[in-house]
Amino acid sequence: MNYLGVDVHIKNKPVYDPGFIPLGAFNQAFLKQAKKPLVITVERNAGLVSRFDTFITGTNELADQYYVQRVVKFLLWARGGFKVSICGDDKMAMYIKNAYSKTGSYAFDNETMSRIYEHEFIVESASLDQAPMENETAKAVGGNNRGCRIGFDAGGSDRKVSAVIDGEAVYSEEVVWHPKITPDPEYHFNGIVTALKTAASKMPRVDSIGVSSAGIYIDNRTMIASLFLKVSPEDFETKVKDIYIRAAKEIGDVPLTVVNDGDVTALAGAIEFNDNNVLGIAMGTSEAGGFIDQDGNIKGWLNELAFCPVDASPDAMPDEWAGDIGCGVKYFSQDGVIKLAQHAGVVFDESLSPGEKLKIVQAMFEDVHKAGMAADIFRSIGVYLGHSLPLYHDYYQFKHILLLGRVMSGQGGDLILETAKKVLAEEYPHAVFNIHTLDEENRRVGQSVAAASL
Repeated sequence: MNYLGVDVHIKNKPVYDPGFIPLGAFNQAFLKQAKKPLVITVERNAGLVSRFDTFITGTNELADQYYVQRVVKFLLWARGGFKVSICGDDKMAMYIKNAYSKTGSYAFDNETMSRIYEHEFIVESASLDQAPMENETAKAVGGNNRGCRIGFDAGGSDRKVSAVIDGEAVYSEEVVWHPKITPDPEYHFNGIVTALKTAASKMPRVDSIGVSSAGIYIDNRTMIASLFLKVSPEDFETKVKDIYIRAAKEIGDVPLTVVNDGDVTALAGAIEFNDNNVLGIAMGTSEAGGFIDQDGNIKGWLNELAFCPVDASPDAMPDEWAGDIGCGVKYFSQDGVIKLAQHAGVVFDESLSPGEKLKIVQAMFEDVHKAGMAADIFRSIGVYLGHSLPLYHDYYQFKHILLLGRVMSGQGGDLILETAKKVLAEEYPHAVFNIHTLDEENRRVGQSVAAASL
């Protein structure tokens, strides 16, 4: 297939999404004809800078613009930042400045990064020799097993909690809830408190609370999270920003640590493998990403893979929240399963939650007339994944990839893993990383157990 003058060749295509153009494959083909050096940097809090050295063609303007705006998009959501520097091409810098302005195509990214970092979003041009140097940091997380600890995992369709004593889970539970469609912040608060009190009742005392939650958290405060999508801005400021801090106080004056659920997924992998350099992906209501580096630390990156692009097709499905197309949330989540099922002809009752729709597709394996369709739906996600993991590797250089979440449960999860490995072997033989999941129970509650070690 040819897109923007770039020939992209792939062997494996999703059965129910034949127009899929893997962004990683597009990038590989584009870079074969790109010789002009370009440096892209993204600055976030405390003067921390992520740097990406790459190339453009300098002749194929449309392909150059597309490639660079997708790299910027990926860096913003994988690393985070409020200041983008395009170094080596003034015209490209102006294009990105307009695209990511308050009135541009990526106004959502401008507004969201400004809110997260409480700083005006900036795009600037610089020469190659003026390109900012990389400045990263890291801090240790997890690995605390002594004592009586609560681990809480807040998902978009269920919440999980574990009571852990000296590293052993003595109690775990999974409760269905509907935070993403509920505007009342008291619903969220009461659900969190109920879970914490339940776990506390299973132990003689509580020494600490660790929380794994979708969203972006700074100093245990909620900066942005799709879990609270329907909560009004006013209630978000007064009742959601400190929701975990307030909930923990209901248990007592104990230490609290709130971490993005993707980082806890990666932590669960590091614990399971007894090794580091792990990218974790939790496929649930959304796609959560997290990274534990080679020293067992987290980098302070956003790792919001839900907003990172993976599909170059101009007909890719949009994300209703961000307004962008081709981003991970519509490929590696319950939304991805639902999208493919609808392409296959499945009709859902729209009053059902995404989690309930996922269960319908998973139950199709038990129907001899629908099992083949269900298999092709999950194999299609496996194709997405096999093509996308090399793209993720370009930004993370991970040694291990761990897959968790409701979408990875059961027979469907096994097919996703099997298909992804097949795509990697056939089309990306240079991929030098290990791909894992956990046993069935730990795919679902492994994050809450890992969160207890925070």
